[in-house]
Amino acid sequence: MEVLLALGSNLGNRREILESAWKEIGHLPETKTLRMSRFYETQPVGGSPNQPEFLNAAGVIETTLLPQVLLEKLQEIEIRFGRVRKEHWGPRTLDIDILLYGDQIIATLTLTVPHPEMLRRRFVLEPAAEIAAETVHPVTGKTIREHDRYLDAFEIGEQK
Repeated sequence: MEVLLALGSNLGNRREILESAWKEIGHLPETKTLRMSRFYETQPVGGSPNQPEFLNAAGVIETTLLPQVLLEKLQEIEIRFGRVRKEHWGPRTLDIDILLYGDQIIATLTLTVPHPEMLRRRFVLEPAAEIAAETVHPVTGKTIREHDRYLDAFEIGEQK
């Protein structure tokens, strides 16, 4: 199954953390990394004021791990890189989100796929469009590229 991930960091050596985390993802059982976007520096959204800027990327993996198992493995990687979950949208060494898991729609207490915020976040859509432009969002039926362009048009309209 192809899975689209979002990765971000705003503490420590962000580039090194993201590159190392990507390598660790590739070492997960039944998982192969396929492609990763370039890095995007972005302002934090939500959370405490005056946080450092984020470095964000998107990646596509292929895995046969079940979605919940994959989530647990990704959270283990976050913890190994010093992730502490104490403040919602607070600063963090590493954040890995499952954006899409093939064309599946998943809603459990611990996992919602497609990621519920992905279509409203430039720092998610832009890197995702770079590496998975033609991937179709299973709820909207539109491609990542279409959503990215829509967000562009919306933001331009807001600035008028």
